[in-house]
Amino acid sequence: MDTLTRLTTPSSDVAFTPSVKAVQTRKGSRDAYARMEAKGGFNTRITPELEQFIGAQTSVFLATANTEGQPYIQHRGGPAGFLHVINDNTIAFADYSGNRQFITQGNLADNPKAHLFLMDYAHRQRVKIWGTAKVLEDAEVTASLMPKDYAARPEQTILFTVTAWNANCPQHIPQLLPAADVQAALESRDKRIAELEAEVARLKA
Repeated sequence: MDTLTRLTTPSSDVAFTPSVKAVQTRKGSRDAYARMEAKGGFNTRITPELEQFIGAQTSVFLATANTEGQPYIQHRGGPAGFLHVINDNTIAFADYSGNRQFITQGNLADNPKAHLFLMDYAHRQRVKIWGTAKVLEDAEVTASLMPKDYAARPEQTILFTVTAWNANCPQHIPQLLPAADVQAALESRDKRIAELEAEVARLKA
């Protein structure tokens, strides 16, 4: 792709292929997306708001595909902060030792295109990130990305370079809360109930 083409091609074309646009035209949404494309398309840089969102996540899905186009999605999790924003177009995280199938690593060796899908069920927010990824087998770098005191064995690093990203509306996202937050709320409620019961007993006496 030459420089002029890169400058005139909207970033959302990473997702909106000619076939996608044809379906949009047939189903009536093309005009709206064409207006978005006229403004450049999707975001291409990690904004402070997106960095804050990424830093709060405890879960992410990484999608890759092999040379035959067969997609594969792998989940990665950890405490908030396990996803690191290195700069305005790079995300990195330590890849833990698992079942040792190495499907993601093999796919990336043949096809660097990848996708990150982040879902915040508590706040009903989701972000889709298109880009490329690679595996970095550097023990020092991987150790620097490990969450403190997290019970996992680091094996390597995933470096993800952002091409474009887009946030979706909350429609149809079920609101799910972390178990720790629910437990804390229940404990606070039970404590307040006990205080009120003690106060009632005191007044009766």
